[in-house]
Amino acid sequence: MRLNRSFLLPILAVAVAAPAMLTSPPAHAQNFFERLFGIKPERPPVPPRGVPEAPPAAPAPGAPGEPGQPPAAEAPRPAPVPARPVVLKAPSEDGILGQELMLNGLSGALKLERSGTAITARIKLPGTKISQPAEACTVPLAGGNPVSLSAEGKPEGVPRFEAAGAECPLRFDVTEGGVLVSTLGSGPVCTFSAADCATTPTGLWGPAAATLIPRAGEFDTGRGVADKAVRDNYKLMTQRARREDVRPIVSEQAAFSSDREQLCRTYSREGSHGFCHLRVTENRALALATRLGANTAVPTAAAAPRRPRPKPAVEGMNPDAGGGADAVQE
Repeated sequence: MRLNRSFLLPILAVAVAAPAMLTSPPAHAQNFFERLFGIKPERPPVPPRGVPEAPPAAPAPGAPGEPGQPPAAEAPRPAPVPARPVVLKAPSEDGILGQELMLNGLSGALKLERSGTAITARIKLPGTKISQPAEACTVPLAGGNPVSLSAEGKPEGVPRFEAAGAECPLRFDVTEGGVLVSTLGSGPVCTFSAADCATTPTGLWGPAAATLIPRAGEFDTGRGVADKAVRDNYKLMTQRARREDVRPIVSEQAAFSSDREQLCRTYSREGSHGFCHLRVTENRALALATRLGANTAVPTAAAAPRRPRPKPAVEGMNPDAGGGADAVQE
């Protein structure tokens, strides 16, 4: 039988290539058969060059991230600015008429009285002797007689009175339960040479510390409300101001904080009740609201603490009694 040459050629080629196939990697053998039998494998698609891949989509807010990764922190949001000024309840001179007030709750005497439609003041200014600074002295204005006060309205949200013609010209800004006194002269000191006495009447005139300590909780709650009112009005003022006017407002607010500390640190036992800090802060909030054009006769916030609501009665047991539910089970 004759064998066709075309039939034997592939067989001989396989026999010749077999030793190489046994020592060659599988990929070379596969390529040999592909060339031998004319099989063309499909080429994998080549991605186009020059086209940037899209970045992975960011996870939605609140969605969990990759395992083991802490959740991304949210960006801090700026504090909201109030839409309108915060107005606290303004004090009235009627609340302090006839009360005996003392400078820093310690010394001197101040009593505001009504005479017809006018307001008068009896004042004894405390000080130190000029010749002996270590010794205390007291000077009654107008020889102890009532001093006429002129009403100056409410330029900073609270009633203001002045004694411009007195031997020591003074200004009185009413607070709740006290009076902030400042001098109208060139300095805070009034000197009485005939009485050998130098006085510094500036500061808060109010009650003695013994009457204020039982109200420390009330003052602390009111202080939080007053501080917030000052901050809100301050933010609103800086928002409304022109760019060149913002820096003076910031400086004024910083000066207020330091001035308040300096003024109140001499009040008797201030750390035990906080009366001075509260009253000065309330007046500051009202002054800012007035400058913002608010009507201080209509308060929008109250500094006085709310009375706690009574707990509802529970049938069959007294929740306020000692032991509670255990006592009922026994």
